[in-house]
Amino acid sequence: MRYHIENKIYHVEILPPKQSTEKLEADLELFAEKYNRVMESGYCACITDNAMGLLAFQGHEIINELNLKVNPEQVMIHLNTFHTKSNLCEILDTCMAKGIKYLLIISGDGSDRLPKLQPADVEAEDVQSVTSVELLRYIKRHYPDTFTLGVAFNPYEPPEHEFEKLKRKIDAGAEFIVTQPIIEKNAIVDEMIQKYPDIPVIVEAWMSKKLYLLSDAVGYPIPEDTEFDPIKTLMQIHRDYPNCGVYLSLLGFKTQYHLIGETWRNI
Repeated sequence: MRYHIENKIYHVEILPPKQSTEKLEADLELFAEKYNRVMESGYCACITDNAMGLLAFQGHEIINELNLKVNPEQVMIHLNTFHTKSNLCEILDTCMAKGIKYLLIISGDGSDRLPKLQPADVEAEDVQSVTSVELLRYIKRHYPDTFTLGVAFNPYEPPEHEFEKLKRKIDAGAEFIVTQPIIEKNAIVDEMIQKYPDIPVIVEAWMSKKLYLLSDAVGYPIPEDTEFDPIKTLMQIHRDYPNCGVYLSLLGFKTQYHLIGETWRNI
């Protein structure tokens, strides 16, 4: 992940088609277009896992089905705890076979339609529910020296609680950190970076003009009249966090993608 930061490689979020889609072929074609564009740009494609608890196709199965090219430095798969044990093993085995090495391990958003890993599935004891910590330990144990594992950090949660969770994630084997989206310099993110100076940090930049969606995602209200220009904000994030990587959340491929090429390099 240091390689990404040193070489100014963006992490670009791509959402797979929802399983409820009525235009699957078109959605798969659009996914492939976005994925290949990211590959051609030299960025890292970050593929979500049932984002917001909505059942979607998995990144590894789309890559497999469409025979998409995998560069180990250019693909990150999100992996959460809402899977069956067999599905978890399929995801990990496919990623290993395809040469996908970056995994972002998160607890995830659940729903009634999604199964959840049980403690016995990941050989976890003395816990009632599987979190990213137990999933990290399981992957480290059964796939040693195979994946580079990252975790999420939420600066909007009570700091004491979030820092305690982060310590457990790092103790379980986390090798890089991706923050929740920010739109300005954040004191809790600053504290986290100071606390773990040797761990690469990827700061998530919110690229949608719809701030109410960010408010829903992070759980705190943002005034509706807040002025927000995603590209200007992205440039400021680069200035505020020059030693961090940047993850682009909800990037507009038609309206914004062509603008980001020189953004980092011009800071």
